[in-house]
Amino acid sequence: MPDTKLQLRLNQQQHELLARCIAAGDASDLQGLARRALRELKEGVPSALPPAPARPAPSGLSTARELLWSHIIEPGTGKAVELKQGQVLRIEQVEGGQCADFNCFNLHDYKEFMHVGRTRTLHGFNPGPGDFLWSAPPRERAMMYLLADTVRCNDVMFPRCSANLYESAYGFARHTNCHDIQSEAQREYGLTPDDVHDSFNLFMNTVIEGTRGRIERQTSRAGDHVELLALMDVLAVPNVCGADVMRTSNFALKPLKIEIYQASERDLAEVPAVPEWATQRTPAQFRQPQIKVDRALRRDPGYRAEFVNVPIVERAHDVLLDGAECEVLSSFGLQQYYGQDQARQLRDVIFSWWEKRYLG
Repeated sequence: MPDTKLQLRLNQQQHELLARCIAAGDASDLQGLARRALRELKEGVPSALPPAPARPAPSGLSTARELLWSHIIEPGTGKAVELKQGQVLRIEQVEGGQCADFNCFNLHDYKEFMHVGRTRTLHGFNPGPGDFLWSAPPRERAMMYLLADTVRCNDVMFPRCSANLYESAYGFARHTNCHDIQSEAQREYGLTPDDVHDSFNLFMNTVIEGTRGRIERQTSRAGDHVELLALMDVLAVPNVCGADVMRTSNFALKPLKIEIYQASERDLAEVPAVPEWATQRTPAQFRQPQIKVDRALRRDPGYRAEFVNVPIVERAHDVLLDGAECEVLSSFGLQQYYGQDQARQLRDVIFSWWEKRYLG
């Protein structure tokens, strides 16, 4: 069977990614890369990159730490606390079975705050020891590091509870709730209810069931704790979750103890190298660096759009496949997405291969 010539259409961004693969030695040219992708994706053994070195096991509370401050958070309350870089916040169960909601801000720029979505993407639904808390785009920096967690039962899936939840679902005109508690605790530092962000839910036992999540009773006991190491100066805001009519905290509200320690050398040594990227930016690097101070929205008559890499332009690249390779391409069953357009099927195969090789 003669070779089949396909016109593989790639935009400038896609072409740049594949050109980097070729420059790195994955193949001599685009055709070789396409053939390698077909072969390895079919065999199910794409040439993965070497695994990252294993992270050290978290140490737990170090006897070398210096205790700097201690406080009991009573039910229905929260507390905003300043942590300097290199200090450890320990959040501990007093009685057990109590969920804690947690917000975190850069102490010197409150617009940099912990981003649950980014943290969830990198570390899954239940972050624990060895994971980071990341800030929101465009900054996307590691703000805190989870040093220890005796329960390993934290959640980044469910939103904070609110006053409306308790009215709409339970009929309460007034009820303790995490949004209002966070708002009041953060008010000490001038932050508004609009500044409360999605919470890192400590000690919350959640499971995925079908297309939804579910909160279950928790198993934490007195003395169980989570320890967070500040990688920058932060304002940390833990609160006692206000849910007493659901399983979140086993149908009761209990106090929590928070302590601040100076990190030991052992603590600092456990933190893996934190990558730095040029795309970790601040608003000062964008065309609108100023925080809007009024609430109304008005169109800027002088606005001219300047989007990244626009216009997106596709160009065709010839790739030859022999009969056997065409059969392999057909075997992936991509016709359900692209019909009989083999070039679009091949593009899918190449980038699916790239994901397996470079993203695991």
